[in-house]
Amino acid sequence: MPPPSDIVKVAIEWPGANAQLMEIDQKKPLSSIIREVCDGWSLSGSEQFALRYADGPQLYITEQSRSEIKNGTILRLAISPARAARQLLDRIQSHGIDARLEALKELAKLSADPTFATEFISMEGIGTLARLVESGTHFGEMLAFTLTAFLELMDHGIVSWDLISLSFIKQIASYVNQPMVDVSILQRSLAILESMVLNSHSLYHRVAQEITVGQLIGHLQVSNQEIQTYAIALINALFLKAPEDRRQEMASTLAQKHLRSIILNHVIRGNRPIKAEMAHQLYVLQVLTFNLLEERMMTKMDPSDQAQRDIIFELRRIAFDGENDPSGTEKRKAMYTKDYKMLGFTNHVNPAMDFTQTPPGMLALDNMLYLAKLHQDTYIRIVLENSSREDKHECPFGRCAIELTRMLCEILQVGELPNEGCNDYHPMFFTHDRAWEEFFCVCIQLLNKTWKEMRATAEDFNKVMQVVREQITRTLAMKPSSLDQLKGKLRGLSYSEILRLRQSERMSQDDFQSPPIIELRERIQPEILELIKQQRLNRLCEGSCFRKLGNRRRQEKFWFCRLSLNHKVLHYGDLDESPQGEVPFELLTDKIPVSDIKSVVTGKDCPHMKEKSALKQNKEVLEQAFSILYDPDENLNFVAPNKYEYCIWTDGLCALLGREMGSDLTRSDLDTLISMEMKLRLLDLENITIPEAPPPVPKEPSTYNFTYNYG
Repeated sequence: MPPPSDIVKVAIEWPGANAQLMEIDQKKPLSSIIREVCDGWSLSGSEQFALRYADGPQLYITEQSRSEIKNGTILRLAISPARAARQLLDRIQSHGIDARLEALKELAKLSADPTFATEFISMEGIGTLARLVESGTHFGEMLAFTLTAFLELMDHGIVSWDLISLSFIKQIASYVNQPMVDVSILQRSLAILESMVLNSHSLYHRVAQEITVGQLIGHLQVSNQEIQTYAIALINALFLKAPEDRRQEMASTLAQKHLRSIILNHVIRGNRPIKAEMAHQLYVLQVLTFNLLEERMMTKMDPSDQAQRDIIFELRRIAFDGENDPSGTEKRKAMYTKDYKMLGFTNHVNPAMDFTQTPPGMLALDNMLYLAKLHQDTYIRIVLENSSREDKHECPFGRCAIELTRMLCEILQVGELPNEGCNDYHPMFFTHDRAWEEFFCVCIQLLNKTWKEMRATAEDFNKVMQVVREQITRTLAMKPSSLDQLKGKLRGLSYSEILRLRQSERMSQDDFQSPPIIELRERIQPEILELIKQQRLNRLCEGSCFRKLGNRRRQEKFWFCRLSLNHKVLHYGDLDESPQGEVPFELLTDKIPVSDIKSVVTGKDCPHMKEKSALKQNKEVLEQAFSILYDPDENLNFVAPNKYEYCIWTDGLCALLGREMGSDLTRSDLDTLISMEMKLRLLDLENITIPEAPPPVPKEPSTYNFTYNYG
């Protein structure tokens, strides 16, 4: 007979004694178990002891974490976190250097434990460590362990970084700016400064005043990859938190200091393989660099701006007039419309109108001008080659360049913040000071080549762009190390090769892509979609708790909203604290008849997001915001606690109003349920079926004139 699930067999150690083998009853209080262990070794004062893991990080076991104990685990009886924190704090403040060093070593190890950290911080331990650093009397190992413990304690987020003094910042910065400093101290100092910048807006300005970019770049030229990683991480943090008007200035400074070439020569092409954390920091730097293009990408062209129009004139002049135009632009105006058509613009009369959509905005024009000036022969060849064709197979350069720029912005996620844990950096973007523009120049030649291979006409424009996107994404996945290698790999991915790869991949797909399976999927999709709609409405009837927006006080306020059981009224009201369960309708004093709802808007269209949508730090809030607009010109504003609740509510409200749901979560649910149902039907398991949707609530007579139309 197997043992009960709440009984765990463990071994418990104590220095100088034989280990105890015992069964822990997870239903008993942890204090009772510790008392039994102490009695086994005749130890008094069990409240002064605690259990820790003997292996790994050796974390303390608490009532919250005890469920993670597995059979066969080796534990160790140790002094309690509070007692350990008090002893270490006293030893750190002692006069004996050896005793202080041993205490700091143990503190650096224990500080990773959140239970111990809470106790140590409550005894003003962080202030003690900060004063040791500020004194400037600690060096070598003692300083390294002090900084390690400080960083570990702060990383728990128990206290705010804003409490750090200016003298502490100056002392840490001095370790980074010194030409010769111990590697362990430098590494921890860089990590502390990075955390300061990322966790406090006010500390960013202080750190930026103390640290020079030139000094950080100097740390990239060492052979220690750990130091290089922390140096790039601090550069990224300063870049990320810099005000919008400072980022371009900082980018110019980094360019003047040859950051790109130093990273290429000392990191990417160094003698050591790139570790995961370094790859992540290179990816972050790549993203932040491309994000400098966002302003131009989102800038519309002003057709009345003569300076901007002159750029288009320059494109025409380079293509058709050579180095100079002796006849002057005034005499050629009658021919401009024909020239702009030959250049491939959609609007032949006023091509400036082609650049009024964002993205790609003015960024497309920047790319075209770069190609025309820096790769003039290529530009003229592409334009004249297509303008001289009269078989309707000409490739429209202007339209292609604009759409290609938009595509590259999507592929490289220009304007998006870096993703945690992503290591997708591309070495070739570190091989050229104008990597973005050069990448565009390579891709526009690829597009022209693919257009000819497909013998495309204007009607095939979208098909060509799809093939080009696939060629680019497949090549980027190969991680070419240089732009020349990129060109070589793109040459190998011709249109015929793409067709071959597509056919091969289709042949290797499983049977779920066969025509009978596709037909079955189409047949069962409506009933699955109806089930999802009903589930969304049921969740709205249960209700959800939302945080009140704009409340800056430390004590948060909440409000609750739920749909009536007959789906006719939304009830909502304020709460003093987050509820643990369902909130009764009687406590929700406000309500909105469903018949009064005019529409549901999301993201930047929400009234409460009009001003916040431009701020980077509100991106997550923006993605989870939605509003209900109802008569007479009123609105109820929401910010969902997470993406799941956002999809539940927006999908449910759309279902309530008889509109099509469209969230990613719905598509995921739909695909999962359809796959499950298809497998069951294909296996002919008639006794196992997907749960049926509950019958609709009978409609009561009302004056709302609201119909449950889910079509």
